[in-house]
Amino acid sequence: MRASDVMTKPVITVTPDTTVKQAATLLATHGFTALPVLDEDDRLIGMVTEADLVRDRFPRDARYRYLGSAEATPGTTVGAVMTSPAVGMGTESDVTDLVAAMWDDRMRSMPIVDGSRVVGIVTRRDLVRVLARDDQEIAADVRNRLEHYAGGPSRWSVQVRDGIVDIEDAHDDPADRHVALVLAESVRGVTRVRVTH
Repeated sequence: MRASDVMTKPVITVTPDTTVKQAATLLATHGFTALPVLDEDDRLIGMVTEADLVRDRFPRDARYRYLGSAEATPGTTVGAVMTSPAVGMGTESDVTDLVAAMWDDRMRSMPIVDGSRVVGIVTRRDLVRVLARDDQEIAADVRNRLEHYAGGPSRWSVQVRDGIVDIEDAHDDPADRHVALVLAESVRGVTRVRVTH
């Protein structure tokens, strides 16, 4: 699977001039955890996360504040609080590489770019949604791809359990089995494929 297979589009973005309040409203309204920040030429320059927005945002309870203690003055725009530079991955990036990058950098979302233009975003929720896809739907998609590749439904036997696809080929053709493996692995929700004769 590629990033383009699992990304959400269109992407809601903000600019450095967007206020923290406006960005918070977008996150709360849409259930997002981060927003890509674009410059005037629509290039990705940063990300603003829930953590960026809430950091130093709330005053300490006056009942417990020491007299004369200084409070941090938080920025009022996305440009003042965003994380920059931002990392993006291309539409053709393998989902395995995407997940590894998100895991290694502890990211909740990854902008997907075509050149310097943001065309989608992949969130942890998008990835979990793919994992939760119904086994019967996965099996139907795998069968459909196999039928388009090499003949009618009687040639291939497809079983799916917990995202693991077992394909049995009625013919003994190693090249076709390899193609079946590649076709099945590209179906959303597939976690592993086994092809036998």
